[in-house]
Amino acid sequence: MRKVATNLGLLARQAILVLADIVLINASYFLTAFLNHDIAAMKSLTPMLLTRALPVTALFILVYVLFGLYSSIWKYAGMQDLLRCGAAGVMGGLLSVSVDKIGSALDWSNMGNFEANFYVSSTLMIIALCGGFRMFYRASRYLHHTNAMFRRGRRNQKRIMLVGAGDMGMLMVRELEANEYRWGRPVVIVDDNPVKQGKRFSGIPVRGGTDRIPEIAQKYEVDEILFCIPSVSVQRQTEIMNIAMQTDCVLKKCPTLTELNDDTPDIQQIRSVEITDLLPRPEVDLNVDQCKYLNGKTVLVTGVGSIGSELCRQVARHKPLRMILVDNYENNVFALYHELKRIYKDAFPIYIRIGSVQDIGRMREIFGEFHPDIVFHAAAHKHVPLMETSPCEAVKNNIFGTYNTAKVAVENKVKKFVILSTDKAVNPANVMGATKRVTEMIVQYFDRRSPQTQFAAVRFGNVLGSNGSVIPIFKKQIELGGPVTVTDPEITRYFMTIPEAAQLVIQAGSLSKGGEVFVLDMGEPVRILDLAEKIIKLSGYVPYKDIDIVFTGLRPGEKLYEELTMTEEMAGRKKTANNKIFVTPPLDFSDEAMEKALKKLRGATNENVRDLLMEIVPNFHENPDAPTIE
Repeated sequence: MRKVATNLGLLARQAILVLADIVLINASYFLTAFLNHDIAAMKSLTPMLLTRALPVTALFILVYVLFGLYSSIWKYAGMQDLLRCGAAGVMGGLLSVSVDKIGSALDWSNMGNFEANFYVSSTLMIIALCGGFRMFYRASRYLHHTNAMFRRGRRNQKRIMLVGAGDMGMLMVRELEANEYRWGRPVVIVDDNPVKQGKRFSGIPVRGGTDRIPEIAQKYEVDEILFCIPSVSVQRQTEIMNIAMQTDCVLKKCPTLTELNDDTPDIQQIRSVEITDLLPRPEVDLNVDQCKYLNGKTVLVTGVGSIGSELCRQVARHKPLRMILVDNYENNVFALYHELKRIYKDAFPIYIRIGSVQDIGRMREIFGEFHPDIVFHAAAHKHVPLMETSPCEAVKNNIFGTYNTAKVAVENKVKKFVILSTDKAVNPANVMGATKRVTEMIVQYFDRRSPQTQFAAVRFGNVLGSNGSVIPIFKKQIELGGPVTVTDPEITRYFMTIPEAAQLVIQAGSLSKGGEVFVLDMGEPVRILDLAEKIIKLSGYVPYKDIDIVFTGLRPGEKLYEELTMTEEMAGRKKTANNKIFVTPPLDFSDEAMEKALKKLRGATNENVRDLLMEIVPNFHENPDAPTIE
């Protein structure tokens, strides 16, 4: 019944529109004649106008139907609809001339020709009246709808500031209107173009540039700021977002041009601004041409955690022959397997093998089964405080897990072997960092002894959003009402995103010639305190008011700041083909001494493991002021 009622309502509105057009078309002709002739002349023109009214009106209605003027939703009419209305009017006017010519030729009663000025003027009036009626209908529906919303008590709906008065901004204004402002009402726009400032777009005032966002947001009582600047550079977007962070508004972001579905903006694609959007530098993009080495190759990934999973996703985009996912924890790898199968279906086979890199026998079974061409070794223990209390486990998994996997890779003549390291391996102040420095040395050790396999290490900063990283911890603390805990007000870290980390690993596999350590240019280090304040703001709270921040002191093995390159590496550090990636050449050390140190380290205990690590990594010195965990 509801569908029938809707159809009847639609037919009724179309019928009203047709009747209105009939009246307006004929009124236009009579009005044009009246304006151009006196009363005496009108007495002779009126019979002529009445005689031609039926065929001319019928032609106009037919043309309007063909131009789709009765199938448009005039509630949302725009410039395109008006242009079609104008084109239909011109076509109808030309056909009306034909009607008069035919009637005159056939000597129909009271049918004759009119002056050219009459046809031009009447056609323009028809376009004006018919188009104006439709715009009047649109305006009346809009006003009725707006008043109805206010009557329903929507005066408290979100007030939105749009950043950007370009095409995307205008598209989002229309999307918000089309959704009956359920997502909020745009009340002001800011734009850096001085030509647009002081103007109005769809009735919304443009009141200044982005440098005035805090001032304008306060004046217009803005609740939410929506960034509609997809074509602006990433650096500039970050600058503008940081200005907006000075307000207490919720920050939202329109989709970028590459994120649009079929180039059509959808209000559902609006998302909250994430902390990754506020990185003080643009993300490093992957050079696709340098990833062709993955095409048609068997790729094995150990350790399918946050970074390992993203690494698998990006490898999958480059058409490998097959992928092998190796982990000793089945839940992560099981979820990733089904995600990849859903996306890539049967494009290439994907295999799961459960096993620990500490078990060299199991590694030999897996490598012997698949004979991989490329290995990305991401399996490791990485939590600094936990490894301080379980140092021997860090040695077993990080050092000897890497040693086992590298050795088996050499036995199976793997072409490329890339490990994931950390900036904590530089002048390490904790067990985790020291073990990762040893893994870098293991890579260089095997690279010298196996010309068939190219080894490389990739040194990261902190990875935003990875398991156990500071971002998920802060978010969980905020969900629980705070406080957010920061170890020291001056502590800083280098940051990168999970996609960047995976891209750097893949890029390293392409650029490697053997034995190098690759480092990402991550810009300036970020204060963790600033990061905490921004995450609180992005969560819709005010730092120190809604959510408190407390300082807990440095954790065991924690440094105030991290370094990316050791002093002895600086002389040989160079940029690669990707100017955001640096490479450090292998450092000299004795293979014999390395073998002896590793042999001693196999029998390490919690009491002597740190001393044995220092024999391999002389610059390993734990922070004496850091607390210990009992």
